[in-house]
Amino acid sequence: MRVAALVSGGKDSIYAVYITIQYGWDVTSLVNLVPFNKDSWMFHSINLHVLPAVADSMGIKLITKRTGGEKERELDDLKEVLRNLPIDGVISGAVASDYQRSRINHVCDEIGLKSFTPLWHKNPEQLLRWQVEAGFRFIIVSISAEGLGREWLGAEINEKNVGDFIEHCKKNRIHVAGEGGEFETFVTKSPLYDREIRVSNAEVVWKRDHGYMVIRKTEKV
Repeated sequence: MRVAALVSGGKDSIYAVYITIQYGWDVTSLVNLVPFNKDSWMFHSINLHVLPAVADSMGIKLITKRTGGEKERELDDLKEVLRNLPIDGVISGAVASDYQRSRINHVCDEIGLKSFTPLWHKNPEQLLRWQVEAGFRFIIVSISAEGLGREWLGAEINEKNVGDFIEHCKKNRIHVAGEGGEFETFVTKSPLYDREIRVSNAEVVWKRDHGYMVIRKTEKV
């Protein structure tokens, strides 16, 4: 099975690639749409400039396309990319978002591709633990949820603090996987990488109860 993977550099999209490779499928390309609109309904917009380093570490071709990020119309841009690829299907890291999953399914149906969501409806707490146990390390690069404070912005989630992070999210009624956009991540280390991608320079922006981290420079170690 030849598939393309929709990726953002976050934990769920990269972990979906990891699971897919365990199936024995051939992930021929990583696909990312870069929205002009940072409030895109479908696609993440933060730190996408670092994706070439991710693709290089994974040894998989990266395909990017600009999109206006307008609701529904951005799906046409996704369709345009996918219909020109020599693939049988598409994988994505959706966990609980019916909006994203249904629209990806619709695009795939229209162009004759199969849609796979290997993380769909997995227990978010268990999913986070599985990711860490598999050797994934990721930093929180965006926070948009009340109760998730500035101290977590830029923090790495690993085997030492994953339990504390889960309990903090549950206490503050935050989706543990961040599926509703409560937080976003960037994977710095995974079994798929040939080397760790270390963030050596970044700018942190915090406004009252939300913020984000712009990665300025990375290095492979």
